[in-house]
Amino acid sequence: MPLALTQNAQPVNPILNAYITTDEQDIEQACQLRQQIFTQEFSANITGDSDRDRFDGFCHHLVVKEVQSGEIVAYSRIITHQMAKQHGGYYTQGEFNIDAIIEPQKRYMEIGRTCVNSEYRSGACIAMLWGQIGQFMLEHNIDFLFGCASIPFAEGCNKTMAVINYLRNNHFTPPSKRVIPKHPLPLLCSQLNGKDVMPPLLKAYIRMGCMVCGEAHWDKEFNSADVMILLPRENINMRYLKHFLKAA
Repeated sequence: MPLALTQNAQPVNPILNAYITTDEQDIEQACQLRQQIFTQEFSANITGDSDRDRFDGFCHHLVVKEVQSGEIVAYSRIITHQMAKQHGGYYTQGEFNIDAIIEPQKRYMEIGRTCVNSEYRSGACIAMLWGQIGQFMLEHNIDFLFGCASIPFAEGCNKTMAVINYLRNNHFTPPSKRVIPKHPLPLLCSQLNGKDVMPPLLKAYIRMGCMVCGEAHWDKEFNSADVMILLPRENINMRYLKHFLKAA
């Protein structure tokens, strides 16, 4: 693969730059990063050298680049409500019925395909990524942010179900604000503490103020349990957002 996630050592004090790009080389590198992380860590069934779908042709591509090497080390795509209206909906609608969430006249942004190089997950890179997401939300007067957050089965079903059970007990939205998964998972018990094994990105979402809109969807292609996160503008944890904006 053109991008290696584990062979090159992270610089001692890497200089990172986060921005929305239209540069095709940046986008292709980001799609290669997506492909490598999703296939190696999720055992996703992705053919070809990069992960692309129909939404990549019209979304905003947000990247974090390591300046010295020129390597894309983190990525998220943004689909606004205007884009979804023009191009046939959101990615999340392929996994959930989201009718209970969408309110007329409100402004939405969907984040998706978010991933971070395994060597850059200590905090700064995720903070930069979220700083740009938060800044976009504020600058465009977005009322709600949402998207799918993936919990991989690659490390074992026990960990995945522990995370879902923890979310159900602590971070679910009220019943009136729940989505319906198209392929729901069975309710299974786990003796693990789900908070301790939560994926770093999902942990960052929760810290920012995101809620989880009900039970998980089983994404067979990506070998994961996906939950829909929802962040109303008024629920933003401003302490974390200021930290993220400073990093960005």
